[in-house]
Amino acid sequence: MIRIILGEDQRLLRGALVTLLSLEDDIEVVGEAENGEEAISLIQQHQPDIAVLDIEMPLKTGLDVAEWIQNTKVTCRVIILTTFARPGYFQRAMQSGVYGYMLKDTGSEEISDAIRQVYQGKRVINAELSLAVWEDQCPLSAREREVMKLAAQGLTLQEIGAQLFLSYGTVRNYMSEAIGKLSANTRIEAIDIARNKGWLD
Repeated sequence: MIRIILGEDQRLLRGALVTLLSLEDDIEVVGEAENGEEAISLIQQHQPDIAVLDIEMPLKTGLDVAEWIQNTKVTCRVIILTTFARPGYFQRAMQSGVYGYMLKDTGSEEISDAIRQVYQGKRVINAELSLAVWEDQCPLSAREREVMKLAAQGLTLQEIGAQLFLSYGTVRNYMSEAIGKLSANTRIEAIDIARNKGWLD
């Protein structure tokens, strides 16, 4: 029997998934969480084989939980469910040792099959998501992303320079390059584009 916990903050969707997965003879849902902190608590309590987690839960995201599992060496594999094909999220998921990465509108049979494959140690990545990531790589350098992240927090260029030990002119150049690479007209527009792609997470 494959023991799983399910983390999803939308109650209706969580209930539907639990019902559908419970129909499978070899899958048992041993816990349901509506936020990331609850998911961690259930993982510690039940020690499931697999955690199926929504990527955007309150308190801690599915990716936060995956990173916690990786850092604490807990023997629980993670399948992430997401609504959007955000390249930044996907890259972070892979770095966090996630085994599965699937769209929320995937059929229950496909999710059940993914659970079985992940249980066997295989990785399962939704084809549509992997194609979107392949075609939409982040054009920003690590330093440009760092500057953009701080700007997104509301810091001025002077404040960013002080925090990163860079001159005002250098920070302005990084921001200008980032705006150009994202084909944006303003700093705000560039931040919105990068945030929507998941590149500032």
